[in-house]
Amino acid sequence: MFGLSIANYLDRMKLSHIADGLAVAVAVSLPWSTSATAILVVLWLLALIPTLEWADVRGELMTTAGGLPVLLVLLGALGMLWADVTLLERWKGLDSFCKLLVIPLLFVQFRRSDRGLWVFGGYLAACLAVLALSAIIYVWPALWWVPPHYAVPVKNAATQSNEFVTCIFGLLFLAIECCSRQRWLRLAGLLTLALGMLENIFFVATARTALVVIPILVVLLAAKKLSGKGIFILLAGAIMLGVIGWFSSTLLRDQTIAVWTDIRNYEATDERNSSGERLEFWKKSVEFVREAPIFGHGTGSIHALFEKSAVGQTGAAASATTNPHNQTFAVAIQLGLLGAIALWAMWIAHLLFFRGGGLAEWIGLVVVVQNIVGSLFNSHLFDFAQGWVYVIGVGVAGGIVLKHREQAAVGASARLP
Repeated sequence: MFGLSIANYLDRMKLSHIADGLAVAVAVSLPWSTSATAILVVLWLLALIPTLEWADVRGELMTTAGGLPVLLVLLGALGMLWADVTLLERWKGLDSFCKLLVIPLLFVQFRRSDRGLWVFGGYLAACLAVLALSAIIYVWPALWWVPPHYAVPVKNAATQSNEFVTCIFGLLFLAIECCSRQRWLRLAGLLTLALGMLENIFFVATARTALVVIPILVVLLAAKKLSGKGIFILLAGAIMLGVIGWFSSTLLRDQTIAVWTDIRNYEATDERNSSGERLEFWKKSVEFVREAPIFGHGTGSIHALFEKSAVGQTGAAASATTNPHNQTFAVAIQLGLLGAIALWAMWIAHLLFFRGGGLAEWIGLVVVVQNIVGSLFNSHLFDFAQGWVYVIGVGVAGGIVLKHREQAAVGASARLP
């Protein structure tokens, strides 16, 4: 029996190492391939689940940070009962929620693993590879065998720029640490990488959501890591870079000005354009929520509601969508105010969870703030790439934070007389 238990222990240790490696692989694949990420997530779960202890999982489910994502999924499952759409549409609606189930599993995994930062390092390396390829295409577009959208080699400009924003603020945190420790060569390298990604956002893959998120994260970084002169230098530098970007990038100006132009055209002529359709989706979403304010129309009902509302309409009002371009509406339409409250409770719980001052806390905070702000204009939790960035960022950073807290508690108890 003793030999069998040792063998089981060694098998679980081996599976734990494999699960850690697959988690890194998931992070590396995320900026590049939706299909590869989906396959790797399945393989990661197959390696991880046999290593889990139910007591550990139950412990995370009893916390707000680990339990609220699962509660939101359970509400989505219940919402299938009263949705007036086909069973396939209900399952598709539930699928948007299911990735949140992974968050408490990642808490457990990286609470006991020392490889959490490998996941973030792999994600950064993958984004840097995207940056390098994007720069090559921008300079020598004839080298790329598939006609890209400008110089976006994979996915789209919005996804690429939001991935770069996450990396930029991780790099800036490390740069501030290097500055305080007078590691000037490393500081120069980190700032070069961050500026390269920022330049790509300004000149190559400009997404308006990223332009909204960046100033908020600059202020948050200043408040979290700096004081006095440091705050002034960071804010002044950010303003200077913003001004340089505005006057030197035609793409940046066009993308920003287009918002106001599209809104004016929509209001004057009901023109179908990006900003006008967003406003139309939000107006209709408010009406859908009013029709079923408490429990919503049921999981998977979004497309059917928009299709019905578009019948006989013209212009922007004739657009039917599966995405209202606002995460709160995307949940409230299906699950009512009950679901919207659960969504915001989860976001707030995760914000409070990452209020510490370490690197893992900062990465988690960046991911949560970026998701909340981006979800004002998109349904980022339900999008594949942004949704998995949230799940992996919160889950892995949360596991590291829990591990550090546990170690600090053990150290404090050891120092007691």
